[in-house]
Amino acid sequence: MKKRLSLSLLSAAILVSGCDQKPQAQQAAPPPPPVTVAQPLQKTVTEWDEYTGRFDAVDFVEVRSRISGVLNEVKFRDGDMVKKGDLLFVIDPRPFERVLEREKANLASAQVRAEFTAKDVERARPLLRNATISEQVFDQRTQAAREAEAAVRSAEASVRSAELDVEFTRIAAPISGRISRKLVTEGNYVTGGSATGTLLTTIVSLDPIYFYFDVSENDYLKYARLDQSGARPSSRTTANPIFLALQDETGFPHGGKMDFVDNRLDSGTGTLRGRAVFENKNGLFSPGLFARARLVGSGEYKALMLPDAAIASDQSNRIVFVAAEDGSVSAKQVTLGPVIDGLRVIRGGVEPTDWIIVSGVQRARVGAKVTPQRATLDATGTPVAAK
Repeated sequence: MKKRLSLSLLSAAILVSGCDQKPQAQQAAPPPPPVTVAQPLQKTVTEWDEYTGRFDAVDFVEVRSRISGVLNEVKFRDGDMVKKGDLLFVIDPRPFERVLEREKANLASAQVRAEFTAKDVERARPLLRNATISEQVFDQRTQAAREAEAAVRSAEASVRSAELDVEFTRIAAPISGRISRKLVTEGNYVTGGSATGTLLTTIVSLDPIYFYFDVSENDYLKYARLDQSGARPSSRTTANPIFLALQDETGFPHGGKMDFVDNRLDSGTGTLRGRAVFENKNGLFSPGLFARARLVGSGEYKALMLPDAAIASDQSNRIVFVAAEDGSVSAKQVTLGPVIDGLRVIRGGVEPTDWIIVSGVQRARVGAKVTPQRATLDATGTPVAAK
């Protein structure tokens, strides 16, 4: 009897102990994790499209001689900056000077002949009136005078041509810019007077400088639609702003303007060539240099924006977590736009009044609860705690 009583008391003690432990376990459960929530930033933005391209000179000249002869002097140092009119090469002028002297002598002879025949005509006029000479003789003298005058004009043209040849022995820079190396050394014979003549050097202009890049068919159609709607003018008719960055630069610190858009798309690549122009007073840009550029890609519009840290991935979808008033978490699929000033444009999927988890996203689970701490997003997308 005593043994049965002891077992009953032990069972009762165990039951009482179990009842005491259950409330303690419930009190030990952790609270919902804290997260920072904020409503999407509303901002008026303009989208920018990025392209890669290369610089090219506005002016490029292949320096060739207009005459053939022996190269006597080179008057520049390889790679120098030259100004229009600077003397670059000197071809031996002596053969051309001799030709000029001969042509001047021929001109003097023709002038003497013309003077004599003109006087001969004047002497024949009274003789013709007195019938001392026939009209045929007078006509012959008149013809001789005209031929002499023509010979003078021909000789004058020959002199001018010879003077040009002498002038062409001194080859000057046709444009201002940076000159390449000399391709022919002194003492060599150069040929001139044609496009296949000896190439002596090249010159490229540097300020201003062109930047060429290619636009895809989709971007071309987008720009055409924007122009038709009046949201963004075409770069064919308007010098739209464009900004540029070199390979070692962050951001796009160099500003320029659109200058030209080609009249047809390349059928092989499906792209359209565009050109911008930039100032280059310090000579930083060089023809052939690679760079990145961004061009206005839309009209102004009001966008909802979030930091990329607030956006999660669900397989191929992009989602954000929304915290309700009671802390329960739900997910919304969003359509993303470009990044502008460090913030991601949200094209669809959220409302301006949604409280998005922007910090502590890794602690959010759909259907679970969180402790939301409300904040506002500043211009850079940084959450600022609400006061």
